[in-house]
Amino acid sequence: MKSNLFLFIALLTIAACQPKSSGVDYAVDPYNRTVVVDEVLQTSSYSYLQVTENKEQYWMAVTLADVKKGSTYYFSEVMEMNDFYSKELDRNFESIFFVGNLSDKPIPAQPQTMQSTPQTGIRPEIQKQDLSIEPVDGSISLAELYERRLELDGKTVKVVGQVAKFNPGIMSRNWVHIQDGTGTEEFFDLTVTTQDMVSPGDIILFEGKITLQKDFGSGYYYEIIMEEAKASKLSLQ
Repeated sequence: MKSNLFLFIALLTIAACQPKSSGVDYAVDPYNRTVVVDEVLQTSSYSYLQVTENKEQYWMAVTLADVKKGSTYYFSEVMEMNDFYSKELDRNFESIFFVGNLSDKPIPAQPQTMQSTPQTGIRPEIQKQDLSIEPVDGSISLAELYERRLELDGKTVKVVGQVAKFNPGIMSRNWVHIQDGTGTEEFFDLTVTTQDMVSPGDIILFEGKITLQKDFGSGYYYEIIMEEAKASKLSLQ
């Protein structure tokens, strides 16, 4: 009887030491984070959420979404802003995290691109698209941009690409990821900041300044980025 009791206790101890299952049948992003929503404040463009993560409470903001108080959510894309003022809420947040991929399921693992950051592992959830977009109106391909990056640092250039991801209104600018089908497994996606509005799937001609080794802080570091770009939507046949 005692041996059975010891065996039972041993099995419980082993089970307690095993890593918890994510509950999904796919590989989870190693930078996946889990929060429980304590409070929801809705505005016309954003949902402001007070959340708890590992007993720590803080505020985050996401593009307007139907977020439920008391529910559990997951994310991996995040940028911290300090002393952020919300006009609609008439409220200043000493610190707030803007989240780009809030989900009710754990974030799936994605292939890493050159837009990743070695400091914190924050990176966009971008997959390489099967595209073939030719340069137009004096633009260059993303492959050529990368090959000539040292020469083009600080210069204004044109590129054409399809919008893979669009995040509006973060740090007083809109953030766009574009691809044109060129490049390598390490570099196939260019991040662009602009004041213009675009949508995923749009084919856009961007003209802007190329900057190398740009560090926005909070782990957002880019080997190459196009800034202050002007966007022109194209209708390519």
